[in-house]
Amino acid sequence: MMLMLGVVFGVGMAANILVAQAMGAGNRALVKRVMGTATTFFLMLSLGTAIFGALLAPDILALMGTPPESRLDAIIYLRIVCAAVPFLYFFMFLQMAQRGVGDSTTPFWFMALAILIDITLNPLLIRGIGPFPRLGIAGSAMSTLIGQGTALLCLVVYLYRKNSLLALWPSELRLLWPDGEIMMSLIGRGLPMGLQMLVMNAAAVVMISFVNRYGALTSAAYSISSIVWSYMQMPTIALGASISSMAAQNVGAGRWDRVAKVARSGVISGLLITGSIAALLYLFNDQVLGVLLPAHSAALPLARHINKMVLWGLVMFSITFSLSGVVRSTGAVWAPMAILIIGIVLIRLPFAALMTPRFGEDAIWWSFPLGTGVTALLTSLYYLRGGWRKSRMLKDDPRERALDASVGIPPVAPAPEDSAVA
Repeated sequence: MMLMLGVVFGVGMAANILVAQAMGAGNRALVKRVMGTATTFFLMLSLGTAIFGALLAPDILALMGTPPESRLDAIIYLRIVCAAVPFLYFFMFLQMAQRGVGDSTTPFWFMALAILIDITLNPLLIRGIGPFPRLGIAGSAMSTLIGQGTALLCLVVYLYRKNSLLALWPSELRLLWPDGEIMMSLIGRGLPMGLQMLVMNAAAVVMISFVNRYGALTSAAYSISSIVWSYMQMPTIALGASISSMAAQNVGAGRWDRVAKVARSGVISGLLITGSIAALLYLFNDQVLGVLLPAHSAALPLARHINKMVLWGLVMFSITFSLSGVVRSTGAVWAPMAILIIGIVLIRLPFAALMTPRFGEDAIWWSFPLGTGVTALLTSLYYLRGGWRKSRMLKDDPRERALDASVGIPPVAPAPEDSAVA
C-alpha cells in the first residue's frame, strides 16, 4: 500500500510547489493551469496503478515471500486496497494543492475524517460486530476504501461550495487538456521525489522479506510494530509537505529570509512532535500494542522489543523531512533522492543483510536508526552547503516576476477559504 502511495507522492509534491510558487508571486492563472494538467495526470496515473496492482497482487506477494498461511488473505487485502488507489491518489493530490495555496487547516480536518472512518470501521468489519459483515482482514482494506472515498467526496463538495481557487468550473474545463511545460515539470521534478518514496517503501518490502525468514510470529510482530511507526511518522510527513508549501510561497515572493525561518521552525516542530510521540510510546508500549494484539499473543513481547530498538531513531526522520521540504520548494529534487538512497540502499539494507549472521534478527531492527541517522546528517549538510537555492521549476519562473516588480511580501492576499500559512 505504501509502495503505491510512493508513486503519487512525487507528482503531488511537484504540483504543490508549482501552486505555492505561483501563489507567492500572485499568478492565479498559473494555479488554474497547474490544477487542470495535474488533475488529468492523476486520473490516468491512479487508474493505471489500480489495475496494475490488482492484476499482479499474487505475484507481488510471492516476491515478498509472504508466508503461505497468510497469502490468500493478503491477496484479498491488496486487491481491495488497489480499488481504493484512485481515491487515495486524488485525495492526496488535493490536500497538497490546498497546502500550496496556503490552506493547511482544511486538509487536516478531511484527513482526520478519513482516519476516523477508517479506525471506526476497521474492527467492526474485521470482526463482524453488530450489523456489519465479518470480513476478516478484508475488512481492514474495506474500511480504508470507504474512509478515503467518503473524505474525498466531502472535500470536493467543500471546495466548490467555498469557490476555492482549486476548483475548476465548466468554463475552465479546457484546462484539463495537459499543458506541455507543466506536465514536463510535474514528471521531471515529480519523478525523483516519487523515487524517494519508492525507495523508502521498496526498502520496506525488502525488509519484510528479511523478517519473513524468521517465521510467521516475527512477521506478525514486525507488521504490528510497523503500523505503530506509520502513525508516528504521519505527522512528520504532513509537516514536511506543509513546510515545502510555506517555503515555496516565499520562494515565489522572493522572501529568502522567511524561507530560513520556515526551515528552522520546521526542524524544531518536527523534533518536538515526534520526540513527544516516541516518549509516549515508550511509556505506554504495551498498552498501544495491546490495541492491535491480544494480550496472550506470543508476538506481543517481540513487538515490544522491536519498538524499543527502533522508535528513538524515527525522531531523526523529522529532520530529513523538514529540511528536504525546504530544499524541494525551489525544485531541487535530485540531491535529496541521492541522500535517501545512500541512507537506505547503501546503509540500512546492507547492514540488515550482512549483520544478521552475527546479531540475528536484531540486526534488522538496528538498521533503522542507523540509516535514519546517516540520512538526517547528510540532509543537514546539503541544506547548509548545497546549491538548491538556484533551482527552477519552470522556464518562466513565477519568482522572477515577483522580483522584477520589487515585491517584498506575497503580492496577492489569499481568499478567506485559502487563508495563508506563509
